[in-house]
Amino acid sequence: MKNSPDFDFFAYQISIDTSASQPQYIQVSQQIIQAIQRNYFKKGTLLPGTRLLSKLLKIHRNTAVAIYNELASQGWVEIIPNKGTFVLEPLQNNLKIKANSQKIHEIFTVANHTGFHFEKSFHLASTTEFSNAAYSINDGKPDIRLHPVSEFNRWYSAAMKRKMLPKKWDKLSEKSNSFFQTQLCNYLNATRGFRISPKNILNTRSTEMSLYIVSQLLIKKNELVLVGNLSNYASNMIFQEAGALIKTIPVDDEGLDIAFIKKNFANQKIRCVYVCANRDYPTTVKLSAERRLQLLQLAKEVGFAIIEDDYDYDFQFEGNAMLPLASADTHGMVIYLGKLGQSLFPSFQTGFVVAPENLISEAKNYLQLLDKQGDLIQEQMLSELIHEGEIHRLMKKNSVIYKRRRDSLFKHLDTYFKEILVWKKPSGGLAIWLQFEPKISLVKLAAEAEKNDLFLPKTILYQDKNTCAIRFGYGHLEEEEIEIVVKKLKEAYVTVVKKLSSEYI
Repeated sequence: MKNSPDFDFFAYQISIDTSASQPQYIQVSQQIIQAIQRNYFKKGTLLPGTRLLSKLLKIHRNTAVAIYNELASQGWVEIIPNKGTFVLEPLQNNLKIKANSQKIHEIFTVANHTGFHFEKSFHLASTTEFSNAAYSINDGKPDIRLHPVSEFNRWYSAAMKRKMLPKKWDKLSEKSNSFFQTQLCNYLNATRGFRISPKNILNTRSTEMSLYIVSQLLIKKNELVLVGNLSNYASNMIFQEAGALIKTIPVDDEGLDIAFIKKNFANQKIRCVYVCANRDYPTTVKLSAERRLQLLQLAKEVGFAIIEDDYDYDFQFEGNAMLPLASADTHGMVIYLGKLGQSLFPSFQTGFVVAPENLISEAKNYLQLLDKQGDLIQEQMLSELIHEGEIHRLMKKNSVIYKRRRDSLFKHLDTYFKEILVWKKPSGGLAIWLQFEPKISLVKLAAEAEKNDLFLPKTILYQDKNTCAIRFGYGHLEEEEIEIVVKKLKEAYVTVVKKLSSEYI
């Protein structure tokens, strides 16, 4: 037998997961391909016959036949009748092929470190934490379980079948996006008091991508960016990576202190002010109407940009949401960031930027570098959901659920934390601001909570000499889960207080 392989390889190095959803013939063929790529099997090697292969792998002979047929269809082997199956030298032998078995890695290893120097980004260090706790609190994310799966399948399938869709993939003209851009503009004009056209809007994958593009356009090294004194950690990371010099501004019951900006920074070269006007992040305080006008006037006088991040405009439970600053901007000072489709899975949501035409035109150039293709199926589907009123219907339907959850949270807080926490009931949003009085160690609280199967990520904990608070996101929790979480949080709090008391005895 010419160049016969070591049959022990098939008997001991090939693994088959019988519980996996992937067919056995695919599992085995992928592992043989990886062995060929790594030169374990040379060109011309005669592989075992299907009877022998089935015996070595303890599989049905039909499965063995399917393995070789799969390899042949991809060009890895040649099946010659009455002679056998021979390994070929594929034209694209550098393709990365997924293999289920990791046993073959002993043949070759991959370097853990580069052989050259590069600078790590301090500002972009991951804030992601992992926990095995059954329950968690986040900073105010929607509940993906409310995603309408059955309806979504129908919408997505319909979007895929549109005859005009293939014509849009090349994006040879601006008209390829006209339907989505027009529908999105109509939606924002109707819900946010805008008077924009498609030339004033850019859609992106997320709010973070929107802010990254805007910061690359606006900010040069050491330029001054003003944010709230606690602010959004993610936006701060983006500003810092752009080279900004960040200074914090006090936030009180009326929102960002505009008089403080005027007094302390008006004579400096302010590049932009970042504000969440509808609900401050993380405190949920709304910027008052008077201060909105003051900020717009100051921006016009000094010449800085206002970046308005309206991350949860759609979640309004009582009254009407205050219209964005951008809706009253007549001098082109505001760059508005938002998100559409928060009632859908995150991967089918889209971020957008609303700004004067000249900035949007330049922002599109940046977007071409980051995401030239985009997601036309997503855009087609969202266009139709807007046009047919489904987005509005889903938002209203889910808002009723979120309002009940918010009220349930306040009921349980009143039961378990009435003399411990201070809070104000926001008119909307999926998070509340809880302040501990007296103050405790939030790090110790998080540690005790995790022991009790409740995860509190560091990104929702705010503690310094003046602050001891949690941004408690409740939107992802059902009413029964909210009660469990509040009880677990109280148990963790009691444990921390008891330990603190014993230290003084």
